[in-house]
Amino acid sequence: MFGFTEDQIAQFGLTFGVSAFMLYMVFIIFQLARESKAGKFGAFVLFLALGFGLVGFAAKGLIKYFLNGVGE
Repeated sequence: MFGFTEDQIAQFGLTFGVSAFMLYMVFIIFQLARESKAGKFGAFVLFLALGFGLVGFAAKGLIKYFLNGVGE
């Protein structure tokens, strides 16, 4: 498709697609905090609890990247 291999398209979708989805989830958490009138501490707790999964997913990618770089 347009001169790209399936592997290149999958890698592009994984990096940019998942990143865009994660940014959208941060926007959803922000909207939830704003609409619920949670205040500063409540917004902090929402971002901490709901954003912790996003941080774990990003950390998993970084750990895999560094471990593969060390092994080669």
